[in-house]
Amino acid sequence: MHALKKNRPLRRITLAAATTVTGVVLLLSLKPHTPPTVDRASSTVSGTPSPGSSSPGGSGDSSGSSGSTKASGTFTGDSVQTRWGPVQVRITLESGRITDVTAVVYPSENPRDQEINSYAIPQLRREALAAQSAQIDSVSGATYTSDGYRQSLQSALDSAGG
Repeated sequence: MHALKKNRPLRRITLAAATTVTGVVLLLSLKPHTPPTVDRASSTVSGTPSPGSSSPGGSGDSSGSSGSTKASGTFTGDSVQTRWGPVQVRITLESGRITDVTAVVYPSENPRDQEINSYAIPQLRREALAAQSAQIDSVSGATYTSDGYRQSLQSALDSAGG
């Protein structure tokens, strides 16, 4: 006797539910693709004090923070080309602390870019000021802008440190 006969609807319902649950579990287990440049930028943050110090041990530095060398001033990061356009960040440092972050260039060619970046740029700024580094989370719906922002921010921090 066949398992899906019409006189056994409970078996069909059970099989359909099990198949649906399996499909949903498989879809949820997929991991999103992360560009390798983001990983490089994150690891550079932890290595920032090394280029700033001349001795390999760096024992003369009592701060040991991810900000590095108590620099002050305004530093502009590299322009990072993303899928939707360039992103460039300018930071202001006072005694090695980030006091201001400004997105100098970001995608704004069409209304959708303007809509996305009207909420993404302020959120990225808040995250950078809170983290005092380029190790910030991406903004949902603005992944490319977030990645470019993070890379340009790291570039500005590198300029300040060395």
